[in-house]
Formats: sequence, structure tokens, C-alpha cells
Amino acid sequence: MSNDSGIDPEALPSGSGCAECDAAGGWWFHLRRCAACGHIGCCDDSPAQHATAHYRATGHPVIRSYEPGEGWFWNYATQELYDSGPELAPPQAHPADQPVPGPAGRVPANWADTLR
Repeated sequence: MSNDSGIDPEALPSGSGCAECDAAGGWWFHLRRCAACGHIGCCDDSPAQHATAHYRATGHPVIRSYEPGEGWFWNYATQELYDSGPELAPPQAHPADQPVPGPAGRVPANWADTLR
């Protein structure tokens, strides 16, 4: 990744789950973290696809997985995947005891049928 990638290593995550899904009482499959501002959004397999919507609304091109044990980055603008990148401010992932999909109590029984 280049130095002009728009990544702010000091930006703190916006929370432990998708900000928009939490506000609306929704659920997510996997979580993504904006590397520019720390916004946590749900992945494109999730019903609402808030991480991509955040990119479209803000122009912040780089996200990092917010799943435990994953450190990859994706650049929407260039459509490039990076196995690693700069260390971002902690935490690096949602709490390990948070279920996937999540959050607990809001995931429908037929969740697998609704993935995109």
C-alpha cells in the first residue's frame, strides 16, 4: 500500500459492531473497519452492506477485516487485496466472544439463506 492510501493508524474503531446495523436493530455476517476513520460496517455478504456504503458516502477507500485472527486490507478504489498493512489502533477485531454472525439475539434463524 502506498503512503497516500488515506489510512490513519490512530483512528479508533467506532464500536464492536456495525454502527448502522446497531442503530437500526439489524445484524451482520462479518465486520469491516475503515482504515481512514475507524467506522465499523458490515461486509458485502451481510444484508445491508454498510462497509461498502460507507466507502461510497465518504470516499474512504481502504478497509481492514474486523474479524479475530484476520489482518487483510481491501482497497475499493483499486480493487486490490493486501495480506497485511499498517498496524491500526486497538482493538484489531470485535470481541472474541461476539458471535458470527452477530450480534447475539438479532440474527434470524434463516440467516444463511439471506447472505448475498
